Amino acid sequence: MNTNKRNPKRLWRIGFGQWLADDSGQVQGLKALTPIRVNSCPFVVFHSGIVLAVLFCLGCQTTAPSNPRAADDSSVQSAFTNSLATHNSTQWEKEVAAFEAKDRTNPPPKGCIVFVGSSSIKRWTNLTADFPSLPVVNRGFGGSQLADSVNFASRIIIPYKPRQVVIYAGGNDINAGKEPEVVFGDFAALAARIKTELPRTRIAFISSAPNLKRWAQVEKVKRLNELAADYCHRHGITFINVFPLMLGPDGHPKPDIFVEDGLHMNQKGYAIWKQAVGPHLRAD
Repeated sequence: MNTNKRNPKRLWRIGFGQWLADDSGQVQGLKALTPIRVNSCPFVVFHSGIVLAVLFCLGCQTTAPSNPRAADDSSVQSAFTNSLATHNSTQWEKEVAAFEAKDRTNPPPKGCIVFVGSSSIKRWTNLTADFPSLPVVNRGFGGSQLADSVNFASRIIIPYKPRQVVIYAGGNDINAGKEPEVVFGDFAALAARIKTELPRTRIAFISSAPNLKRWAQVEKVKRLNELAADYCHRHGITFINVFPLMLGPDGHPKPDIFVEDGLHMNQKGYAIWKQAVGPHLRAD
């Protein structure tokens, strides 16, 4: 110990350097570091502090994914908080069963374009007329949420083997009290489900739209759109941003594109969507 105190610089280089270079996972030379003097200035390294720092570093190394890109993979649903474990979709069973009954007598063509989501999709009654040259199929149901589309994907999306899935939902989720981050997690889970089971199918997400009735929720809507847009950009999903197209010069929703409830669109509103969505639909 006396020799070490006479040469504190050498002790620091060897003792601490030994720990950094050690491949066995053993921490060496900790006692030799307490206390020391470097360049004649008091430099006390507390044994417990170093141990905690070392354990933290080793812990980070052992828990880090072997593939740094794994956390960014769309198939990793657990990377985002979602509501799938608690969301109940039984209220939509009759509507989905009606789709299945229709499919048995008049099945959608293979390679179709499936529109799925909430009432804004369901109420797009002239969808086929708006895109006459494309095999579009409307599978919107009620006031559904994104988690509902995840829960029923095996019945109204996957069996069709569509060339493209166009998704619109999220507003009802926020209105039900879900935070934007959770709603986004449900969207990511739906996208991951489609990508896993239908790897060749393209996905498009229509942004959450503004409306008169729920304008007080607009900041949460914007947050959801930000999260979804970023995810779409990173995972090769088309993000169709209808939000700014539905605002007037005053920055508020255009009053003449909604029906009396101030929530659902009239034909003027759907004309905006037609122009926004059309260029992103796959022709083959």
